[in-house]
Amino acid sequence: MIMKRKKVLFLCTRNSCRSQMAEGWLKHLAGDRYEVFSAGMEPTRVHPLAIEVMQEVGIDISDQRSKSVREILGRHAFHIVVPVCEQAHKQCPSIYPTFQENIEYWPFPDPEAAEGSEEEKLEKFREARDGIGKKIKSWLESENNYSVGH
Repeated sequence: MIMKRKKVLFLCTRNSCRSQMAEGWLKHLAGDRYEVFSAGMEPTRVHPLAIEVMQEVGIDISDQRSKSVREILGRHAFHIVVPVCEQAHKQCPSIYPTFQENIEYWPFPDPEAAEGSEEEKLEKFREARDGIGKKIKSWLESENNYSVGH
C-alpha cells in the first residue's frame, strides 16, 4: 500500500534563510513521508550563507529557489503551514484563513539581520540552522512517534 505524503509549507518573509533551511531539514530527515515546500511574502534569493551552513551538516539546498507564496496558493492542499518568522505568522490567517488549526508557529531569529564579521554572521546562520534542525527533529518525533537520530 502506498502512503500519501503529507504536504508541509514553511513560510517566511523573504524565503531566503529560515524557511529554506527548514525545507532542507525536513526533506533530509523525512522526505519520504512529507512533501515539503517553502515560500515567502516578499521572496528574494536563497542566501549564500544558508547554503553554506546547511552544507556543513551534509544537506544541500543549493538547488532550492526563493518562491512567492502567491506562486503556490491554490495549487496545493497543505496539511500544515509553519511560519518561521513573526511577519509571516501575522499574515498567515489572511493567506490561509481555513488553516487556523493547521498552523504551527516556529519563530526563529533572522540570521540575515546579523551584523559583524563574516564569522559572526556565519555563527548566527549556524545557530538558526541548529535551532531549526532541533525543532524539526522534535516535531517529527511527536508527529510520528519515532526517534530521529540526533
